[in-house]
Amino acid sequence: MADSNREGFFGSVYEMVAQVPAGMVATYGQIAKLVGEPRRARYVRYALHVNPQPGVIPCHRIVFADGRLAEGFAFGGPEAQRTLLEDEGVAFLANGHVDLQASRWPAGLV
Repeated sequence: MADSNREGFFGSVYEMVAQVPAGMVATYGQIAKLVGEPRRARYVRYALHVNPQPGVIPCHRIVFADGRLAEGFAFGGPEAQRTLLEDEGVAFLANGHVDLQASRWPAGLV
């Protein structure tokens, strides 16, 4: 991906992630679909890993399709991600995954 395309894609990802409300989560694939690049979930992960504004762009609200947290969460690891989500009222299952039925942002879901 050329740098200008990457920057445009990353910007679109950051704008979309900023719309995920507190207390809800979205998946990497969901964000990719919402920005018009449904096959680029891994690029979404990378964009969030290098988030230039942690705390402003709420990358902690993005999880894997099965509700798993990011092992490589760049801003303190999965424990920090879980704490941020719990503080917002996100529901978790007994296996440690986010309860997507209870807490998933409905944008783009059919």
